[in-house]
Amino acid sequence: MAKITAAEVNKLRKSTGAGMMDCKKALVEAEGDFDKAVEVLRKKGQKVAAKRADRDSSEGAVIAKVNSEANKGVVVSLNCETDFVAKNDSFVKLANDFAELALGVNTKEELLAASYEGITVQEKLIEQTGVIGEKIEIGDFRTLEAPFVGFYIHAGNKIGVVTGLNKKAEGAEVVAKEVAMQAAAMNPIALNESEVDQETIDKETEIAKDQLRQEGKPEEMLDKIVVGKINRYFKDNTLVNQAFIKDNKTTVAKHVQAELGKDVEVVAFERVALG
Repeated sequence: MAKITAAEVNKLRKSTGAGMMDCKKALVEAEGDFDKAVEVLRKKGQKVAAKRADRDSSEGAVIAKVNSEANKGVVVSLNCETDFVAKNDSFVKLANDFAELALGVNTKEELLAASYEGITVQEKLIEQTGVIGEKIEIGDFRTLEAPFVGFYIHAGNKIGVVTGLNKKAEGAEVVAKEVAMQAAAMNPIALNESEVDQETIDKETEIAKDQLRQEGKPEEMLDKIVVGKINRYFKDNTLVNQAFIKDNKTTVAKHVQAELGKDVEVVAFERVALG
């Protein structure tokens, strides 16, 4: 049996993140061959991943990032099973690394196939499943491109948002972040009223009519009254029409224009939250 040194065990631990005993066992099984030991640990990860495939991975870390030109942003969630793992520094670092890679791709499939430390992201996920002993996967993946993109990550990496403006202006970074904070806190269903799908409008219309009937309003007046209720729904639930959280006397759209100019507007946002 090959003699396994502490230095070899430590090297494997640093490379894979696996525990000391797991690394030692892998090196023993591989008869001291480093690459074979890495493969042993990956196979262990495959076995653990297969066993935990049906587990719920609703915890994790959501990371939002913007590229150096500030014209593309991503929001990526790296999901796991427990909050304990989600708060681990190495797990959050891995989520950040994957988000950085995500800036160079356009789909979740491309991200999973991207190279990370000599293997693919998908292979790294399987490896880390074996290391941590929990199901780990890329949960959500969103991209946004605009003339200027800002971002915000809510405390604890539970919510991430990117927001796009139609042009870059002095102070855009601060304002785009404020808008992203608004989206994180208020969870709007769409950017504006024109982007609310008809199914949602129909459902809210029926709810409003039912409420009015219960209040005793005559049937012939319902359509007219509902218009006002639906407009209120748009105001409360679409990002640019919402009351700005830092000053509820103005809307998000008006705040952006007041800070950056009348020709600047929010053109898109992407929000990812755990759970």
